[in-house]
Amino acid sequence: MAVPLIDLSAGSGRQLAGLIGAACERDGFFAIQGHGVDPQAVERMYEATKAVFALSPEVKTTLAVDPADPFGRGFSKNGAVAKATADDPRLAAAEVTAPPDLCEVFSMAVAPERGYTTAPHPDLLRPNHWPEPKWIRAAWLEYASEMSALSQRIMRLFAIALRLPDIWFKRFIDRDIGSLTANYYPKQSTPPLPGQIRKGEHTDWGSLTLLYQDSSAGGLEVMEPDGSWSAVPVVEGAFVVNLGDLMSRWTNDRWRSTVHRVVNPPVAAQATERYSIAYFHQPNYDALVECIPTCVQPGEKPRYAPVTSGQHLLEKVSRMYSTA
Repeated sequence: MAVPLIDLSAGSGRQLAGLIGAACERDGFFAIQGHGVDPQAVERMYEATKAVFALSPEVKTTLAVDPADPFGRGFSKNGAVAKATADDPRLAAAEVTAPPDLCEVFSMAVAPERGYTTAPHPDLLRPNHWPEPKWIRAAWLEYASEMSALSQRIMRLFAIALRLPDIWFKRFIDRDIGSLTANYYPKQSTPPLPGQIRKGEHTDWGSLTLLYQDSSAGGLEVMEPDGSWSAVPVVEGAFVVNLGDLMSRWTNDRWRSTVHRVVNPPVAAQATERYSIAYFHQPNYDALVECIPTCVQPGEKPRYAPVTSGQHLLEKVSRMYSTA
C-alpha cells in the first residue's frame, strides 16, 4: 500500500474530494500537506509533549487516568490496544497473544475545554489532568484547536466525496467530543518480549484521526488486504489521516477503517525515543450514525443498525477495559 500524499492547497474542492474519496475507499489512509496548520503551533505542541513525558513517575501517578473515567483522560501505559476492537477478525490473534505495548500515553478530551455548560453524558465535562507549568496546557489547547479546524475541513471534503452537500456533516460535529493523545515510545535498552512492539495492531474508533509523527525512527505500518504490512513514510510537515470504525460504519463499509500498528525500531535506532500526536475526531455524543444515503445501492440494505456516536465510543472503551 502506497499511502497517497495529497496537497490541500492544490486543486478545487471537488478535485481534492475525488482524491480523498479514492484513498478512503482503497486504503483508509492518506497523508496531507498544504493543510495550513501553523508550524509554530506544531513545534510548541511537540515541545510540550516532550515536557509531559519528562515528568517524574511520581507526578505522572498523580495525573493517571481515573478508572471511573470512560473517556480516559490523563497518563496511562498501554496494554494490547487490539482488545478494544476484538470483534474485528483481523485482530483476533493479536488480542490473544500480544504482550503490553512499549508505549506511554497522555490524553485530553476536548469537551471540557469548549465551555459547554451541559452535556448528554455526565462524564463528558470531567476536567482534564494538566501538569505544571501552564504553558503545557496552552500548547495542547492551541494544537487541539488547529486539529479541530482541520478535521472540519476534511469532513467537508468527505461530504463532497460522498456526493453530499459540503455542509452535510456539520450538524453531526458542531459539539464534537474528540480527544488529543500523545504517545511516547521510550528507548529500547532491553530486548522486547516475543511479539511485543511499540503499539499493537488496532483500528481507531471515531470518524477520522490526524497523526503527527516525528522523523526519529518511523515505525507506523498498515495492514494490506492480504494481511501483509506496509510502512507509512514520514513526510516532513505532513499529517497522516486515517479513518476510524465509525466512519466505516457510516459509509456501509464503502470506506475502510484499516488495521495499523507501530513496530519496534531497527537495531541502529533502538536508543532513539519516538513521539507521535494523534487527534481523534469524534462526532457529537448524541449524533445518530446510520448508513449515509449515497452509500447504499438500490436493493442493498445497510449493514449496521443506527447508533449514536457516544454509544459507539463507550462500547469500544468498555470492551477494552472489560477484556484487560
